[in-house]
Amino acid sequence: MKFHLYNRPGSGGFVVEAALVLAGADFELTEMDSKPGTPLPESFREINPWGQMPTLILPDGTTMTETAAILLHLTGCFPEAKMAPAPGTSAHGKFLRWMVFANVNLYEAVARRGYPFRYTDDEDGYEAIRSAAIQRMREALEVLESDIAGPFLLGDDMTIADVYVAMFYIWHRGDVDAPRLDALTDEVRTHPVVGPIWRRHFGDR
Repeated sequence: MKFHLYNRPGSGGFVVEAALVLAGADFELTEMDSKPGTPLPESFREINPWGQMPTLILPDGTTMTETAAILLHLTGCFPEAKMAPAPGTSAHGKFLRWMVFANVNLYEAVARRGYPFRYTDDEDGYEAIRSAAIQRMREALEVLESDIAGPFLLGDDMTIADVYVAMFYIWHRGDVDAPRLDALTDEVRTHPVVGPIWRRHFGDR
């Protein structure tokens, strides 16, 4: 049995695909014919009742959802790929901190910007929700910027957290002065393994 990733181009499933390739995992990719921000077919709820991407089917048939959870699981499945520091170390603690920070703050800001109707049933409030989400994302990116050890979040070695954060960074639609994040994102987009996946999902962004 192999992993089976359900994804769509340009979505957050990019980083799961990157993790699977970095790990050298045997996997099948099913790309949905729809764009991020548009509804998925109702039939997809048979695979993921929450109706969101990405969804990963593990080799034993178990369904995994939630990007951060999937990534953390894959780092444990493939420790030899060194997508995360060794568990129990302070570096691993920092890695977990930024993985959860990105998921709770950056991903949530993207969701509020793209799906304001999930947060209010008053259409007149949509733009205010979007504006607040963009501001919140900028603030979260500034926190990350101030802590980057360089060239990556934890220092010299890239982890899957760097790939995750770089994805959010290019999704930000406001201005932010973040030369360290610029450099980190350049490292990710030009990585020999991640780079081709990046270009397929995001082009030259």
